[in-house]
Amino acid sequence: MQKLVTAMLIIAAIIHLLPLPGVLGSERLASLYGLNFEEANLAILMRHRAVLFGLLGLFLAYAAFRPALQPLAFIGGFVSVVSFLALAYSTGGYNAGTARVILADWVALVCLVVGAVAAVASSGGR
Repeated sequence: MQKLVTAMLIIAAIIHLLPLPGVLGSERLASLYGLNFEEANLAILMRHRAVLFGLLGLFLAYAAFRPALQPLAFIGGFVSVVSFLALAYSTGGYNAGTARVILADWVALVCLVVGAVAAVASSGGR
């Protein structure tokens, strides 16, 4: 069961690391999201978002191999994914780039659910 937990956290980590190249600038952000990020304030905010996702992705990957950290990793992953999906669906009107992010977050959500269930099952429900 622990191998399944590890695998699910690694997949969630990879999904959270995908925006990290956005740190490199507006061109990378544009290729990720299909939007124009030439406005300086928006570019700063989105580049910072890429850093935060990189941090969460690294934590998820690290926690995949540290069972004591896995509950916190699952909480962080769930907050990230569920909040984005809720915002996207409550707002609507998103483009194809955002639709790809939504799909990736659904995959991450499934992985987090499977991993969390496996973690609880392997711990005997403690």
